[in-house]
Amino acid sequence: MRYLSAGESHGPCLTAIIEGLPAGLRLFTEDINRQLERRQGGYGRGARMSIEKDRVEVLSGLRFNETIGSPLTLQIKNRDWDNWQELMSPEGSEPSTYNKVTRPRPGHADLAAGLKYNYADLRLALERSSARETAIRVAVGTVGRILLEHFGIRFYSHVIRIGDQTAEIETLHLPELFEIVESSPVRCADATAAKKMVAAIKQAETDGDTLGGVIELLITAVPPGLGSHVHWDRRFDGLLAGAIMAVPAIKGVEIGLGFSAATRPGSEVHDPIVRNARGIDRPSNKAGGLEGGITNGQPLVIRAAMKPIPTLMSALPSVDWETGAASTAVLERSDVCAVPAAAVVLEAVAAWTLAVAFMEKFAGDSMEELDAAYHYYLEQTSGHLNKS
Repeated sequence: MRYLSAGESHGPCLTAIIEGLPAGLRLFTEDINRQLERRQGGYGRGARMSIEKDRVEVLSGLRFNETIGSPLTLQIKNRDWDNWQELMSPEGSEPSTYNKVTRPRPGHADLAAGLKYNYADLRLALERSSARETAIRVAVGTVGRILLEHFGIRFYSHVIRIGDQTAEIETLHLPELFEIVESSPVRCADATAAKKMVAAIKQAETDGDTLGGVIELLITAVPPGLGSHVHWDRRFDGLLAGAIMAVPAIKGVEIGLGFSAATRPGSEVHDPIVRNARGIDRPSNKAGGLEGGITNGQPLVIRAAMKPIPTLMSALPSVDWETGAASTAVLERSDVCAVPAAAVVLEAVAAWTLAVAFMEKFAGDSMEELDAAYHYYLEQTSGHLNKS
């Protein structure tokens, strides 16, 4: 199962084609739109969110709310296209009044992409590298999420840090945690920390600055056996970390104890395997649900570090791409903090990556085949886990 996306930030639309979905998956655009709406929320978003009202259209591969096995085409129209048609037209000539983008922003793709593709106008870099592209990734990821939710797999995310403000989260039942997070403007379950996060974002906006943070993902009811130890490029921890790192502004990923495992002895890092009334069990989940590149049946626990957005209203020093003269970076419309929104994007990216591994393990051309393979496998693994 795979997909390809296309579209620029200020172009007519964002499009994706998904190949390899089984026939018979019940799919409603309202479910995708709900996730797109979640992505647009969160305190610290910029003016673009007041323009766009993301809604997905299905152009192929779906009939009467069921997939038919052919490629599924998704499209999200850009409302802001109405304001950019002259500057972003795929035909015609560049307007004589247009000023090229020639002052690259530190931390963005502007300079590196300009060098790579020999752009005269750095707008060609920022249009596709913009985080606007994550809207279509959320749509695609939601399709994978719907597939996995059919099998009881559930996805949760919450913000545990923005700037220097860190949440203190006591152990909560996940649905309860989810309810608190969804009502928080910064997707944080610690109400006291959330207020401080909002204040920090306000101060950053006043200062013309931006803030990053840390997000935690929790995925439950993941079956054991997804991924593989036999080839480096099939290890699921690598696939998952790579997919999450490919989200704009994500600069670090850890699974389970992550970096803190490096500071502890092995006796405090690895999860014992014990026997109890239920059979083989694990009293802890320091591995975060992954061992040897394979899911082990425990919840997946992933944390991602997001850097501050590189478009600053108090622009950093730069150099004019055209003249070579010292300058300041170009100012583009942007967010002050997109950490809460990024949490929703990471849910979708993790869901898609997990769905691909799920389809590889339980391959079927229809949901009936997939159901049969999945339940047969669960019976087989439960036989091993429950041996007396």
